[in-house]
Order: sequence, then structure tokens, then C-alpha cells
Amino acid sequence: MSSIQRTKKIALVDCNSFYVSCERLFNPKIRNKPVVVLSNNDGCIISRSSEAKVLGIKMGEPYFKAKDIIIKNNVYVFSSNYSLYGDLSRRVMRTLKRFNPVLEIYSIDEAFLDLSNFSDDEVEDVGKEIRNIVLQWTGIPTSIGIAKTKTLSKIANHIAKKKLSGLTNLIGVENIDPLLEKIDINDVWGVGKQLTKFYHQNGIYNAKQLKNVSNTWIKKSSNVLSSRTALELR
Repeated sequence: MSSIQRTKKIALVDCNSFYVSCERLFNPKIRNKPVVVLSNNDGCIISRSSEAKVLGIKMGEPYFKAKDIIIKNNVYVFSSNYSLYGDLSRRVMRTLKRFNPVLEIYSIDEAFLDLSNFSDDEVEDVGKEIRNIVLQWTGIPTSIGIAKTKTLSKIANHIAKKKLSGLTNLIGVENIDPLLEKIDINDVWGVGKQLTKFYHQNGIYNAKQLKNVSNTWIKKSSNVLSSRTALELR
């Protein structure tokens, strides 16, 4: 084997505002416009375009609560069409399998892709290529986070979503503490409401603080899941 570094590399590929992106494929006039998609029976908002997010429309918010903002700003509203979304999701996943047939589908719009067979130097370009090909073949824009563990690739993806490039690669980044410091504890993968509350009570507010907490404390005071999360952050 050559001297190319083969570190573990996991990419989290996440479709941007997936249900909205699906609707836009068949309705070009709503591109660059505020759009929301509603849950079954049109109860809650389950997908928002970036333009709708800027207006302050919240994820999971009941439609009636956001109605005033929606009407005032001419937001396009769609009922969910799961057969369409399922079909496009399968297309996206099939496209990802070209890069590695071993794909872990995490949800309708997210998948973990093992890129360990690529060297450290080429993995960022591979990420760019994945984004381009998925967009070209399916019309769906994605964000990609690449890191050594799933928890870190989730965080990388969280950062990627806010970037124009849509890609964050943490492979080869020596000190990730400054990045982790900006990630709220409730944005860490697997940290729900209860765990967030527990961490806050113990003075842990961001991913960096969780990463640097002592093993003994974790073992003593919380569950197996959070010790695994802390390990993955390291």
C-alpha cells in the first residue's frame, strides 16, 4: 500500500430544504422566492426555503401561527407530496451510491457516505464532485460535511449549510475547537431537549465544552450515548 494517508472519512450529504427543492424542480417560477411545505392535513411547516427562513418562519410552526407573515410576504405554500419526495430521494441516493455502494441512509434527505478510500488530499474535491453530480442528475442542491466521525460530519454539515460553497471538510484540520465552540450543544447530533437541559445545568453550552469534559464525569453523570458523542467529537 502506498504512503497515502487513509484516515476514516465520513461525508454527511444533506439535501437543502429538500421538500421545497423538490417542488421547485417542477415549478421554476418559485425559485428564489419564499416557499414553505406543510405537513399532512396542512398542519405544520415542515420545509422552508432560505428566503422563508429570513422572514422568521420557524420549522415545525403551525400554519395558522405563520399565516400573517405568509400572506403579507406572498410566500408560496404547498401541501406535502410524499410520493414525489420519495421518488427524488431514491434518485439522490442512487447517485450517491456511485461514489460508494455502501451508503447509510439516515433519513429521506440525508445519508452518510464513507469516503475513506480517497486520500486526505483528494477528499475535498470528491465532495465538490458529489455536490455537482447530484445537482446535475437530480436537480437537488446539497450541503456536505466531511470528517472522521459521524458526529463531526454532522457538525461540518451544519457549518457547510451557511457557506456559499455548501461544503466543509474537517479532515486535516488540527484544531477544531474554535469551530466546535460556535456549535450550540442542542445542535450536536443526538442531543435532544432533555440532554440539552442536563448539559446546561452542568455548564456545558457548546460542542467544544462537551468534547473537553472528563471521561469520569461523563460515565458518572449521563448515558452511554453522550459518552459516545463526546468521543466522536474528539
